[in-house]
Amino acid sequence: MADHIAGKSIVITGAGSGFGRLVAEGTAARGAKVVCGDIDIDSAEAVAKGIHAGGGDARALHIDVTRLDQVCALVQAAVDAHGAIDVMINNAGTMPLAFIADHEAAYAAWDRCIDINFKGVLNGIVAAFDPMIAQGRGHVINLSSIYGNHPVVGAAVYGATKSAVNFLSESLRVEGRGKIKVTVVKPTGVPVTGLSATVVNREAGVGILGQNMSAFTDMVMHMQAGTFPAERLDCANVDYASLAPQHIADAIIHAIDQPWGVSIADITVRAAGDLFII
Repeated sequence: MADHIAGKSIVITGAGSGFGRLVAEGTAARGAKVVCGDIDIDSAEAVAKGIHAGGGDARALHIDVTRLDQVCALVQAAVDAHGAIDVMINNAGTMPLAFIADHEAAYAAWDRCIDINFKGVLNGIVAAFDPMIAQGRGHVINLSSIYGNHPVVGAAVYGATKSAVNFLSESLRVEGRGKIKVTVVKPTGVPVTGLSATVVNREAGVGILGQNMSAFTDMVMHMQAGTFPAERLDCANVDYASLAPQHIADAIIHAIDQPWGVSIADITVRAAGDLFII
């Protein structure tokens, strides 16, 4: 089969960990030239160093996605180094789940969430738009969430930012038709990513878990203790209960690995036995 990843110039925000790190490593292993941006420069540099050790092409830059000038500099670094930016992956994000009643504890995190999850994606689009239009082609991949599908209790602000990402992405697709491909990735809950550390109120997960909230809490506790049934963490089992981050990264890489004329517009990847109800 044809390889549509080798040689591509790819920029990734939030590349120091989670999906971003996995996509950086996976695409670089297939010959892509990767620019890794992260607010944690040490993490981004560790990813780039690992890629170099494996014979790949990567560089790391400190970036705050809420700053347009810094996102533009990230994109320019790719253009300067590789002559183009083929793929822009707006991956950086935070997930401050909380009820409206939690506003005193959650407001600062919500404010940051809006800046990162929505403004950060907008900045990534703006930074990549002119170079991609000038090139005559490009691909923007935006990380959304199943929380953006429908309003639920416990995720008013987080869900609103992801719904906004969906809206913004579709608008870009319409305006960029024939020059910029757009992919929206909507992960379900992936408990082992760093995003879980940004949750304000654990009980707010009820919005996408509903009647399964108790079972999910038990699952996470047993996973942390190493006592969850191994067969339910085996992706070969139809009752696979907790999606590993690699599956989301693989889906993103699959979207990149398409001919320029083929665009995978929306991706949702679930564990077949997960507990999420939206």
